[in-house]
Amino acid sequence: MTTEQSDPGDVAASYDAVAKDYAEAIRGELGGKPLDRALLAAVTEMCDGGRIADIGCGPGHVARHLADLGADVIGLDISPAMIEIARADNPGVPFEVESMTDLSEADGSLAGALLFYSIINLGEAERARAFAQVTRVLRPGGIALVAFHIRSEEFAPGQTNHVRTWFGHAVALEGHFLDPEEVIEEIADAGLDIVSVITRMPHPDTEFPSERAYVLAQKPVLEP
Repeated sequence: MTTEQSDPGDVAASYDAVAKDYAEAIRGELGGKPLDRALLAAVTEMCDGGRIADIGCGPGHVARHLADLGADVIGLDISPAMIEIARADNPGVPFEVESMTDLSEADGSLAGALLFYSIINLGEAERARAFAQVTRVLRPGGIALVAFHIRSEEFAPGQTNHVRTWFGHAVALEGHFLDPEEVIEEIADAGLDIVSVITRMPHPDTEFPSERAYVLAQKPVLEP
């Protein structure tokens, strides 16, 4: 169980500090991730033209990929510097500064929500708030795809990496390695049905060396 969490102000300031270097490092990462691309294509198809929010979008490369697949997408991130880069890199795609634990989107307004590694800085209580917000903003039948790190050589599920230096910048982040069963339970407790769970090992030499999980969930359809 991961109860430690980063202060939201520290999270925003930390990602502001590394935004330029982070964006340079991951802009083209989807080119080497065929499973990720396949899952994003599936989410796009399942959302059937409805709006998808990339929540914790960083520099916007995943939102751009969704847009290129034909999705109606908006990118949301707590870091103003990340949003500034996302807007510059991805003209035509809307981006807004927003916290995943306090979304401004109206109830039932989204067909999909993508949380690609954006829950890893949240403790248990903050994840519960984020998943509750996702459930609120999804329409009945709406889709959520949540990706996160499970373990690495150094960290086991349930352990936390206290990151204080990143890309040569001083930061204050708690990076959680999460047990898939706990995250599945948290997502279900928020009111979503689990559709699929996939895990994979890292691509050698091209990404952080951790085992990853992808949980696909759906908001129940209202009974007639």
